[in-house]
Amino acid sequence: MTLRVLAAMSGGVDSAVAAARVAEAGHDVTGVHLALSKNPQSYRTGARGCCTVEDSHDARRAADVIGIPFYVWDMSEEFDREVVQDFVAEYESGNTPNPCLRCNEKIKFEAVLDRAIALGFDAVATGHHVRKIDGRLVRSVDAAKDQSYVLGVLDAEQIAHAVFPLGDCTKEEVRAEADRRGLSVADKPDSHDICFIADGDTAGFLNRRIGERPGPIQDEEGNVVGTHNGAHTFTVGQRKGLGLGGAAHPRYVLSIEPVQNTVTVGPRASLAVDEITGVRPVWSGSGPLTEPTECHVQLRAHGEVYPATVWQRGAEGGDELVVRLAEPAAGVATGQAVVVYDGDTVLGSATISATARSAAVASGTTTA
Repeated sequence: MTLRVLAAMSGGVDSAVAAARVAEAGHDVTGVHLALSKNPQSYRTGARGCCTVEDSHDARRAADVIGIPFYVWDMSEEFDREVVQDFVAEYESGNTPNPCLRCNEKIKFEAVLDRAIALGFDAVATGHHVRKIDGRLVRSVDAAKDQSYVLGVLDAEQIAHAVFPLGDCTKEEVRAEADRRGLSVADKPDSHDICFIADGDTAGFLNRRIGERPGPIQDEEGNVVGTHNGAHTFTVGQRKGLGLGGAAHPRYVLSIEPVQNTVTVGPRASLAVDEITGVRPVWSGSGPLTEPTECHVQLRAHGEVYPATVWQRGAEGGDELVVRLAEPAAGVATGQAVVVYDGDTVLGSATISATARSAAVASGTTTA
């Protein structure tokens, strides 16, 4: 069956090859590049970016080679509201957000998909390294490039209207195919860092948006050991940039209290947690796990996978996801996603809202 497919083309090699594969399969493909900034010069330029003027030109050239129509959609207002402002608000609340995950959720697979369906398209194709099998997300065969974690926020309906042509190959194979197809992006480096922070200085960006708010850095006993210019510039697990020279042992950020504007630091051992609570659970690969179920969870992009017992419980104002790790994890930050897997298959996800240490972890009986 021939489908009308909207190919999201970022200007990179992955999305170009994805669009080419869908077109070669005989589908009616239209390429679209998302303009995410009213002022493109404020975003990264060159190979390090993912939303730049150069990227839009690269996407257009790729569409010309493939032989498909190409358009640029202005999604800057949605991006600023749903990703940039959310990023700032989350840090201001003491959380550590993942803007790429938020962009996938709110822009690429909500705003874009909604518009695509309204225009009569059947699906949206992207260059994400992930497979879709029987309507469920499954890890890419290229473990180093797997992006199932940052897509774990998608619901079943969004996945049903998504096409992921690259999940069955490695990044090296994608580049080789791009070269064979004559796509100029074959050797283009992957994007890195946060696209809307032009100089890569996240703390400086947040200070410009929120303002400097000096406050204390304290140890676990509440003793003040230093000062900071804004609790919003720290993240749980951070070691560098604390300005606490002279300590006998390395110290890490253990927690951030935005109301009191306090950052608490301590030894690495105190980062260990084995109990996680998540809010706003989304189940895309199964029904809600209302009974304790043994599975695996991933707590950050390209992070370690942990065996865990997971279940959803009712709570005042909504449902919560409860995660009991079989082994403690270090540096788990609120605001990140916990993605639940059955083997390589994504079952669902939630946003981490709280972490805790069981008595065994707190006493040092088990270690992270």
